[in-house]
Amino acid sequence: MQVLSVASEVYPLVKTGGLADVAGALPLALAHHGVSVKTLMPGYPAVLHAVQDRRRVMVIDNLLGEPAEILEAHYKGLDLLILDCPALFDREGGPYVDEAAKDHPDNWRRFAALSKAGALIAQGGMEGWRPDLVHVHDWQAALVPVYMRYATEPEIPTLITIHNIAFQGQFGAEIFRGLHLPPHAFSIDGVEYFGGVGYLKAGLQASWAISTVSPSYAEEILTPEFGMGLEGLLAYRAADLTGIVNGIDANVWNPESDPHIKAHYGMGSMKLRAANKQAVAERFGLYQGSGPLFCVISRLTWQKGMDMLAEVIDELVQTGARLAVLGSGDRALENAFHAAAQQHSGRVSLVTGYDEPLSHLMQAGCDGIVIPSRFEPCGLTQLYGLRYGCIPIVARTGGLNDTVIDASPAALSAKAATGVSFSPIIAANLRRALRRAVKLYQDPKVWTGMQKQGMKSDVSWDMSAGLYASRYSDLLMRKGA
Repeated sequence: MQVLSVASEVYPLVKTGGLADVAGALPLALAHHGVSVKTLMPGYPAVLHAVQDRRRVMVIDNLLGEPAEILEAHYKGLDLLILDCPALFDREGGPYVDEAAKDHPDNWRRFAALSKAGALIAQGGMEGWRPDLVHVHDWQAALVPVYMRYATEPEIPTLITIHNIAFQGQFGAEIFRGLHLPPHAFSIDGVEYFGGVGYLKAGLQASWAISTVSPSYAEEILTPEFGMGLEGLLAYRAADLTGIVNGIDANVWNPESDPHIKAHYGMGSMKLRAANKQAVAERFGLYQGSGPLFCVISRLTWQKGMDMLAEVIDELVQTGARLAVLGSGDRALENAFHAAAQQHSGRVSLVTGYDEPLSHLMQAGCDGIVIPSRFEPCGLTQLYGLRYGCIPIVARTGGLNDTVIDASPAALSAKAATGVSFSPIIAANLRRALRRAVKLYQDPKVWTGMQKQGMKSDVSWDMSAGLYASRYSDLLMRKGA
């Protein structure tokens, strides 16, 4: 089976969040299920710099008004198709924002071009290769099935994956002309959305099938609380919606061989984690103590529940726990954690930004990771935590609910518990969950048992890749019917 995947970021080349991890790891896992994937991504400067061995396989004279080429390359096991369009992607800053952290004003055009290129490839524009199916990710690639829908070529199956429905790619109606779609595409059944243009909405409308990154989130987005305005459309398409939980690359995230940690360890050598814990404390300037060392590796935003955590830090410190925070986000929340670090020097510390090697060390050395998200489509940090024996303390929502087994009396008795979860998602319940985690930590036998149970969890892509392969097969069977 030949699949074209289209994504705006792919690990290890470009990453701003979990989308990149999925786009980078899923193709490798699918290969074990007889699925061959080529991944189309933008030719950002970092990508073209990293991928030197490449060849031109397609020329597009007019891609929404710009000349472009498709370059084929192989990079760390991935078969890549790189959209080389300097006018749209050769610029400083991140994939979506400039050096001042402001959205590129032509993001609508940049990712429409990515989608248009994907559609042209799917429709046979690349000599010698044509996919059986197209899998697109989030709003940045959501117009691929739309361009295919309005083309004259025979349609092939399409699957769109929602990684976070909060990001929808909504723009004013004035951009429609620049999309090079037929006039009738600006309709309720096409790209029109509340008088403007909705990329994700249009992709959900046009795709053969829809998936999201956990079974719980698939149910949640059918409700007004989580659907972000798209719950009606999703309810209409509920028969085509599935939830498949993300996995992680078990080779990259492996405490027995991770190059970013101080000491390697496994379930039979948990005492070796102490060297990593000491390294984390030294990196963050925290006291060595007898209480637990919790961590946060997150965007500091309301969605991630970081305002609730900031509210309960004083009580957390009073329990004897320490907190290491790695992240950035809302200025007010950054300031709140800076203030907490000053007030509780040696007990609370903040490193602003994102540091991939440091995040590995934190998972390998901290006792628990705090993830109080108000909504979390899947989440990956709790999966890394399970893999590394870093107990997740999580809100009971989305993928957090699907992957962490709460340390209830019954779960503890059955030796099945892997973390601590709470709901409803309010600060008072987070406070109780943290107190409960501290109490569990005070019983080393119980805590070590939970760590080992978490490390036994299958958080790899093996099972989930099989579910995707099965979904692909179902769509191909529908095409042949």
